[in-house]
Amino acid sequence: MTANLQGILQQPGQGNSYWVLGDLYTFKAIGEKTDKTYALMEILIQPQGGAPPHIHSHENESFYIQEGELEFQIGEEIVVATPGTFLHSPKGQMHSFINKTDQPVKLLCWVTPAGAEKFFMEIGVPAVDITHSPKVSPADIEKVIATAPKYGLQIIPPNSQG
Repeated sequence: MTANLQGILQQPGQGNSYWVLGDLYTFKAIGEKTDKTYALMEILIQPQGGAPPHIHSHENESFYIQEGELEFQIGEEIVVATPGTFLHSPKGQMHSFINKTDQPVKLLCWVTPAGAEKFFMEIGVPAVDITHSPKVSPADIEKVIATAPKYGLQIIPPNSQG
């Protein structure tokens, strides 16, 4: 049975925002509002920020770069993504990204089906002040590693690549 859904309207600057390992994730659409078909996040990746190599077992993840330059690894391929670049990583494929520049990168990230947004909310900190990224502590990283399996995520340790 399909839930009685209503449309979603998020104006610029709207949506619930969380700091996730120093990067700002703003949730534009979450599974509860899309019949769990997808979630959409606007992400601001700080200089030297990003996501470590990881694999999703439940959802596909797609990215659209809006501003800045981000280095992606999708499987074995490394790509420098600039504004207008679209990348899709199907579930089961290892991927990662890092901002190697001195400017923030703005991108959209879709997960299909929805679910991974709950992981980001659980490991993140609600962003009361969206102008100052909190420092990332070893405890923050430990929380990510401990929480990931609950959401079907596998974090790939740096020493186990290639």
